[in-house]
Amino acid sequence: MTPDGQELLAREFEAQRPRLRAVAYRMLGSLSEAEDAVQDAWLRLSRTDASEVENLAGWLTTVVARVALNMLRSRKTRREESLDVHVPDPIIDPADGTDPEHEALLADSVGLALLVVLETLAPAERLAFVLHDMFAVPFDEIAPIVERSPEATRQLASRARRRVQGTAPTPDADLNAQWEVVDAFLAAARNGDFDALVAVLDPDVQLRADAGVTGLSRYTRGAETVAGQALMFSQLDLTMRRALINGAAGIVSLRNGRPFSVGAMTVRGGRIVEIDILADPERLAELDLTVLDG
Repeated sequence: MTPDGQELLAREFEAQRPRLRAVAYRMLGSLSEAEDAVQDAWLRLSRTDASEVENLAGWLTTVVARVALNMLRSRKTRREESLDVHVPDPIIDPADGTDPEHEALLADSVGLALLVVLETLAPAERLAFVLHDMFAVPFDEIAPIVERSPEATRQLASRARRRVQGTAPTPDADLNAQWEVVDAFLAAARNGDFDALVAVLDPDVQLRADAGVTGLSRYTRGAETVAGQALMFSQLDLTMRRALINGAAGIVSLRNGRPFSVGAMTVRGGRIVEIDILADPERLAELDLTVLDG
């Protein structure tokens, strides 16, 4: 390929990058692994005779999906003995608005609560659901990736869809209303007001805390239990900063000026129905929190 041809191919790839990152992030729930999958697609494209690729967007989507599927299968093998709570990588923005670069990643309201449910799917189910339901890829094109017939692939997506619709809570659309609930939660925790905490929590609220260490990560359910956890953490002298976590109201907490945790709150019907906390120091260190400095 001529230098001009390579440059044109690179420009065409860059035009596809936001969509490819969005596909990979939904598949993997990891920003670094999503970037690796996209980079792998570029390496494969650069070694391919692009003149033989009729639909570049479709070809790249297929490559990223295959790479992500292999990553998921490898991950499942490594984690099958682990019972640790896992919270996917959050996308963090200032409370006053989303970074334009994050808009494609967050289209279709990809909250952490949804990604948590996607983590429970089998790799092939996750791929079929993500590609078909989120990116409108036909089952005929998905089937070869998962090595099944189109009808079997349709069934994979259907099973995944039922799991998502039955488990992943859809947050209230009004962001201001979300902030009112989150602010009330923080005020109640700060004041040590147990009853006020219970009042802003759904009776069946779920709390996931991923500390990256066996024994410290935990899953808790029920308003009174979660309220007790909130009161305990309120005694740690943390500095709380508002932030958008995957486009919804959330909190980044600091301890002695260093990131301590990222908390995504899912507010539905005026109450918090799910709290997903990432407190793994190694993973927190990889997140770009400079967006909150402005």
